[in-house]
Amino acid sequence: MTTVPTPTTRRIRAAVDVDDVVGLTRDLVRIRSENPPGGETEVVSHLQQVFDGLGMRGEVVEPAPGRQSLVVGTGDAERSGKPVLLVNGHLDTVSVRPEAWRHDPFGGAVHHGRLYGRGSADMKGGVAAAVVALRTCRELGIELPCEVVFHLVADEELGGRLGTAALVERGLVRADACLDPEPTGMRLCLAERGLLFARILTRGVPAHGSEPSRGRSAVISAAGIAQVLHDNVYPQTPHPLLGTTTCNVGAIRGGSGPNVVPEECELRIDRRMLPGDTVDGALAGIVDRISSLGLTRGADYEIEVETFCEASEIDGDHPFVSEVAEATSAMTGRPAERTGLPFTTDARFMRNQLGIPSVVLGPGELAVAHTVDEYVEVDALVEAVGVYALVYSSFTGTKRLRDTGLDRRHHTDVGGTIR
Repeated sequence: MTTVPTPTTRRIRAAVDVDDVVGLTRDLVRIRSENPPGGETEVVSHLQQVFDGLGMRGEVVEPAPGRQSLVVGTGDAERSGKPVLLVNGHLDTVSVRPEAWRHDPFGGAVHHGRLYGRGSADMKGGVAAAVVALRTCRELGIELPCEVVFHLVADEELGGRLGTAALVERGLVRADACLDPEPTGMRLCLAERGLLFARILTRGVPAHGSEPSRGRSAVISAAGIAQVLHDNVYPQTPHPLLGTTTCNVGAIRGGSGPNVVPEECELRIDRRMLPGDTVDGALAGIVDRISSLGLTRGADYEIEVETFCEASEIDGDHPFVSEVAEATSAMTGRPAERTGLPFTTDARFMRNQLGIPSVVLGPGELAVAHTVDEYVEVDALVEAVGVYALVYSSFTGTKRLRDTGLDRRHHTDVGGTIR
């Protein structure tokens, strides 16, 4: 069911400047910020100039050389008494092989209604739309009922340790709600899967390759493990937005040559998790699968968890979800769709550690993120500006208590993350 447009909705829709949002998206795409190695400094510097034009001076947080995040807001919530709406978006991108692209990955050229370039969808387009939305409200003279705070961060593509996690550790993340403009095709993402990366090392008994029966092959053990773990069904109740979990055996390495029964073999696995899953439970499920082969942990193989990130979600009945859904429907003229993400985003920090209700919603399709010739639809950028501006103009959420220790939930992320 769509929402009837209000006069404010119509004013915002008419005021969105396509050249403004395309121009800022193009500017950000042209500044390389691939991670690894990272290096968000130049992007942060450019955005500081943009915010300077809005009369907003931010704080740069740099936990490691060149790994900068920008924290900037419309005003002091403690002084104004207004609720705080956080916009969290990352400035790093995945790497690129330019020779594989038909379009310049750092050109930001528009062809047939699509703006091409690395990060255009994931997620420099979303960041640009969120910033232009604030400028649109300013130009219309709309008095915002909230303070809008931007956390434009480093390192999300490799887990956020030098980005959002660093801001959380410094006590800088305080808000009543959070909007994360990751690419969702302008669908409201209310849940996302977590992940577990693990290394499995199988042990064998070496022997001459001409007499394999005299030894025990670590490669054969690893092959059996791969078969029982990879893309199989694990006992679980499917999540309404995320479905079931998965397991991918993504890498295997072992043996020294064809004439030696291999003594060691290494597997690397990626296990995707549902909300409520724990690292211990996930590990126990993997060990149980392997034990069906007659292999014993410690004697026949070792397993080491390299990375664990909890899944996260927000209740679909939460008032903030309804508010974002209404704004999306009013601005686009379509019913607001709800979805889940198969991977993790920085929204998990807000949801799991700080109890901040968070919705992931942004222009660009997931299917083109991280791909060759990544692009974002210009029409989607325009829609996103309108939706974000309408959310800014209507957010009156109840203010949270602001004690630094309040609402911190258990958090068991381990290691660095590749989503």
